[in-house]
Amino acid sequence: MEEIFDKLQAVADRYDELNELVSDPEVIADSQRFMKLSKEEGSLRETVEKYNEYKEVTQTIKDDTEMLREESDPDLVEMTKEELNEAKERQAQLQDELEVLLIPKDPNDDKNIIMEIRGAAGGDEASLFAADLYNMYVRYAEKQGWNVEVVDRNETEVGGFKEIALIITGDQVYSKLKFENGAHRVQRIPATESAGRVHTSTATVGVMPEAEDVDVDLDPKDIRVDVYRSSGAGGQHINKTSSAVRMTHLPTGIVVAMQDERSQQQNRAKAMQILKARVYDYYQQQEQSEYDAQRKNAIGTGDRSERIRTYNYPQNRVTDHRIGLTLNKLDKIMAGDLEEIIESLIIADQAQKLEQLRNE
Repeated sequence: MEEIFDKLQAVADRYDELNELVSDPEVIADSQRFMKLSKEEGSLRETVEKYNEYKEVTQTIKDDTEMLREESDPDLVEMTKEELNEAKERQAQLQDELEVLLIPKDPNDDKNIIMEIRGAAGGDEASLFAADLYNMYVRYAEKQGWNVEVVDRNETEVGGFKEIALIITGDQVYSKLKFENGAHRVQRIPATESAGRVHTSTATVGVMPEAEDVDVDLDPKDIRVDVYRSSGAGGQHINKTSSAVRMTHLPTGIVVAMQDERSQQQNRAKAMQILKARVYDYYQQQEQSEYDAQRKNAIGTGDRSERIRTYNYPQNRVTDHRIGLTLNKLDKIMAGDLEEIIESLIIADQAQKLEQLRNE
């Protein structure tokens, strides 16, 4: 535990330093730096407050123990014992809470997200499953009080999606949906299957934190912009002006094409928003890969090709393969009741990181 308290004291020292920095006129004049430091200060506040309370409770335990050695008055002894027991209970509770608070925070947890859902293996059935996943996330977002905006879509003739991109905004969106990144597998009898055989199809889900200017600074010289005419199904022109936009980030080769909006300016804005998120995610994945090379990540790599979950319709069953969780309520889950899966993933991730923290 001594190492834990060394870390807590380091957090308290950093918090004091940040308090001084955000009061510095030079820092206040630099809005980006001020915002970054203020955000860091806010993220440490709860930890420091609980650490200070822990020190106070520990001192109470020390004082009460000493008093019991010296005190002979029965009433005072009884009152001190009661206070001591309460202090010990609170100390144990704070110790557990502080360990969790010391788990390294994901800097993206409080961000909005850009989600991309694509039909993968399975043709039309995969595109239909992509649409089912889209509806599932929209319903979950509604339950959370979040806002969903579709920014790009590529529909199939059977009513599914080859791909669909959406922005989900609200409180702690990334923290709850980041583990949805990966390949989702469905096992069911397709509507077009006359023999009643169960088919297996997959769709991929990509979850990217919405990148802010402070997170990623794209040099205009690194972006190639092409404009062209928007077209609908079968190549029919929606309009006669070049309103569609394709942006290519030359250093990474990441391409974003946007034709969903009516004007070129709107498509440019949406394309840039998604491009920033993809580039930010690209560099973050590189860092994460280096981190995971040193420590095994039990929750998964975040790679979209990794199969994370199976949705079995005949048995009304959903299985998350990363944590071995099986729930026999697929109908409710597809209706947006994702809370049990998401909470289980968060708890498993915390437990793994806590174990790493204790072993450091």
